[in-house]
Order: sequence, then structure tokens, then C-alpha cells
Amino acid sequence: MQPTPPHYLDLDHWHRRSAFDFFRGFDIPTFNICTRLDVAQLKAVVKATGVGSLSLAYHFIAIRLANSIEPFRYRLEGERVRVHAQVHGSTTVLRSDESFAFATLEHQRSYAAFAAQGAQAIAQASVPHAPFEPDEAGTATLHMTTLPWMHFSSYSNARQWGRRSPSPKSPSDALTPRASTCGCRCRWMCTMR
Repeated sequence: MQPTPPHYLDLDHWHRRSAFDFFRGFDIPTFNICTRLDVAQLKAVVKATGVGSLSLAYHFIAIRLANSIEPFRYRLEGERVRVHAQVHGSTTVLRSDESFAFATLEHQRSYAAFAAQGAQAIAQASVPHAPFEPDEAGTATLHMTTLPWMHFSSYSNARQWGRRSPSPKSPSDALTPRASTCGCRCRWMCTMR
């Protein structure tokens, strides 16, 4: 079975072409949003099921959402925009020797399968004194990190100026559960504020 050839947007007929042409020459052609999310119900579901962790649940939701929204699967390749069939996650893992590594979190349709694969990837990345070997899986990756010991309202990371990184960045800080204040039974987050 031969691999499916890559799919690219038809830029000549793309309704976002003028914005794409305007922003693609910027050093950082992206925007950032820092917001607080209520994860009280998510924490309760993770605890009730006993599957995975709050951090893995957050990553599962983010990767699943990114896969359901086509523009999150776009990646700039030269002068073309590639549309990946699916994207995966890559998260930082702090090791006991105070170094860090990256763990690849593969997109899965089932949270149980994702949590099992994610826990194994994190365990492998956690080995102290292992070589620092970032996954070169290509552009079908969301770069993610969790800094659970702090709250922040802005984020920046190491980058090489002049070398564009087409992968979206998704950091999260301390995942502090907060009870819903509206009385609704929202599935993942309260939007009734």
C-alpha cells in the first residue's frame, strides 16, 4: 500500500489568500491568546474514570480539537500550504535530573488509547540522563507544554529567527479546578459567564 500523497490548498481560490500573503512575511506570523479555563468537571471525570491524568486529558482534548478544525492542520511548506490528514502532539517532560525531553502524543480517537500511549511516551521521555533527541516527526505536530507549578498570562519560547516553525504552540499553566458559577452542566468548560 502506497502512502497517500500530501494535500495542499489551492491558494489561487483560497478565501484567506490575501491575509496569508500579508502575514506570511512576518517574523512571527501568529497570534497568542492567554486565558483561564474552568477544568473542574474535567478533573472530576478523570478522577471518576481512573484513566490517565488531568494533563493527559487536557492534551487529548487539545489534539482532538486541533484535528477537528482544518486550519489547525495547515502547515506552510515553502510557498504552499499543506493540509495534514491529522496532527499529533509533542509535550515537554521534566526529568528528575532537572533536564527535559519531548514526548510524542499520538492522536487517538479513544481517550483510553490516548492515555495509555501518552503515559508510555512520557515514561520513556522521563528517563534521567537520556540523550536529548527531539522527535523529527515533521510538521504534523502541535508543540505543547504544561507548567503546573505556576500561573502565567503570557508565553514565549526559544526560536531561531529566520527559521519559521509552522507548528502551533499550546502551553498550559497550573490546571486549577474551579467550580462552575452559572449552575450549568457544561461538558468541558463553562461558557455562560
